[in-house]
Amino acid sequence: MAQIRPFAPEDLDSLYEVCLRTGDSGQDATSLYRDRRLLGAIYAAPYGRLNPNLAFVVEDDGAVVGYIVGTADTRSFEALLEDRWWPVLRAAHPDPQGVPWVERTPDQHLERLFHKPALTPDSLVGPYPAHLHINLLPNLQGQGMGQRLIDTWLGAARAAGAPGVHLGVSEANTRAQRFYDTYGFRRFEAQATPGTIWMVTDL
Repeated sequence: MAQIRPFAPEDLDSLYEVCLRTGDSGQDATSLYRDRRLLGAIYAAPYGRLNPNLAFVVEDDGAVVGYIVGTADTRSFEALLEDRWWPVLRAAHPDPQGVPWVERTPDQHLERLFHKPALTPDSLVGPYPAHLHINLLPNLQGQGMGQRLIDTWLGAARAAGAPGVHLGVSEANTRAQRFYDTYGFRRFEAQATPGTIWMVTDL
């Protein structure tokens, strides 16, 4: 039976793998990228490495099949990434800035984010300073595990002092939008970002 537990250092490789296998609007993104670790290096692994107190995994039959990660203070975490995470990745991955946007490979679009990370708008970070990322492999989706993960993480973020949480969802990922609707997130219309729907909830 699948169980939620705190992240452990030996789970790090699994964060990369689950992130990749759900990285195409919830579907497997393995065929989209040559480097299997790029997606996880942005959206999963740094949270486990740098903020493990707000990282939880789902374990099923000895394997990690899902996770929820995040931070109670987005601005502080962005500063931590700039100090301890991005420099290592920048040294290993050249900046593709000189390549025209339309000519970049999917890998290069992600590598560009190592060198120019996307910062969350102030309008969101002020009232909703926390943020999260959640992913479950398809065989565990639709079974209530998502709600259990959300409840676990929101409780931990509340205990850490966060008054509210934000997250970004692709406009194309209507399934994820419905998922967050179900668990009480609402759209934050005050901030418009092309291609992204911002959703928030109070703690």
